[in-house]
Amino acid sequence: MRNTPPRPESLDPLERASIDELRAHQLERLRWSLRHAYDNVPHYRAQFEAAHVHPDDLHTLADLARFPFTSKKDLRDTYPFGMFAVPQEQLARIHASSGTTGKPTVVGYTKNDIDTWAGLVARSIRAGGGRPGDKCHIAYGYGLFTGGLGAHYGAERLGCTVIPMSGGQTEKQVQLIQDFRPDIIMVTPSYMLTIAEEFIRQGIDPAETSLRLGIFGAEPWTGAMRADIEARFGIDAVDIYGLSEVMGPGVASECIEHKDGPHVWEDHFYPEIIDPQSGEPLADGEYGELVFTSLSKEALPIVRYRTRDLTRLLPGTARPMRRIDKITGRSDDMLIIRGVNVFPSQVEELILKIPQLAPTYQLEISRDGHMDCLDVLVEPRADLAASIGDRAAADITRQLVHAIKTYIGISTRVHLLEPGRLERSIGKARRVVDRRPKS
Repeated sequence: MRNTPPRPESLDPLERASIDELRAHQLERLRWSLRHAYDNVPHYRAQFEAAHVHPDDLHTLADLARFPFTSKKDLRDTYPFGMFAVPQEQLARIHASSGTTGKPTVVGYTKNDIDTWAGLVARSIRAGGGRPGDKCHIAYGYGLFTGGLGAHYGAERLGCTVIPMSGGQTEKQVQLIQDFRPDIIMVTPSYMLTIAEEFIRQGIDPAETSLRLGIFGAEPWTGAMRADIEARFGIDAVDIYGLSEVMGPGVASECIEHKDGPHVWEDHFYPEIIDPQSGEPLADGEYGELVFTSLSKEALPIVRYRTRDLTRLLPGTARPMRRIDKITGRSDDMLIIRGVNVFPSQVEELILKIPQLAPTYQLEISRDGHMDCLDVLVEPRADLAASIGDRAAADITRQLVHAIKTYIGISTRVHLLEPGRLERSIGKARRVVDRRPKS
């Protein structure tokens, strides 16, 4: 690995602040943000009044727990612009989710918001080992999705040369990486593995590219997937975290010094962990649902937004800001199969422990009578497929069936498909297909 930590003098002042300085800064900004939301967003005023709280009731950071949560449903119920706190003529940009499960969630940014966002993504790239003058290949999708433009503006702010490839056209991705010789790639981890497969298909060793750093986000990924990507490409792989409702990529990011979980940029976002069922706050170190309150956003202030991501907050290491542990799943995508709670990330961990298997997989849920069934579709690694005969294939499927039963506690059917059979995503991977009849 060829990336070095940034010099202390290059860090923003609050990246070097004491905990007391950071908390005082957060309290001041939190008071402003709650007042801004209350004064300018009718939805928040109504929610606060229904909960019998007022921005003036915030005397300490702990008082935030008295304020109501915001959910994705709130943004959909106020579609498209009901959560905005500024007149539309003050908006510099609008982004939106895909809306595949209902109305899209719409988010907006003032010029100051765009400036803040670019600065935080630049900070994230620098924390991960990127430097001014690096060439940055961006394979996140551009458009209404926040990934592409968020990464683009941040890389430019840092002083990188940006290659705005966007997603898709995997053969061209390989060609441009070969021809333009970028130092950094920013992409989803699942699509990075698709790019690796294309390198191998073309007879090119991915480890021989110019890349030295990969900054991966937009979907959860495991430690085993990190190790696989780093081994294949000979790069450092770091995690960047964000979601459009809170800002986009750059809410938190790993630091190259330790690669031990994304540090939340707490000078702009206040994190909490809550019990997913009761909503009660949990102490740092306890697992629960991640919640964010924005501290500096103008167009779309967000108060106690329930991300549905399951993780815990840990003390800072490379920075004073707290870290997010690896996301273990989502409180809203947990599968309940015959009474057993199953997260796709749990299955992924077990797949990646079998060296002959590729990290590409899909879970299919069906119903046999009144019983739910789970089928796990996997593929062999492309470079090993030719050496796997029928007996070896049967051994691999038995091994995975046994591992899932032992570690997760559910019986499954495992299907080993030919390489390339499963759909390859150019963005977030589609891991679950629910084929149960709609009630």
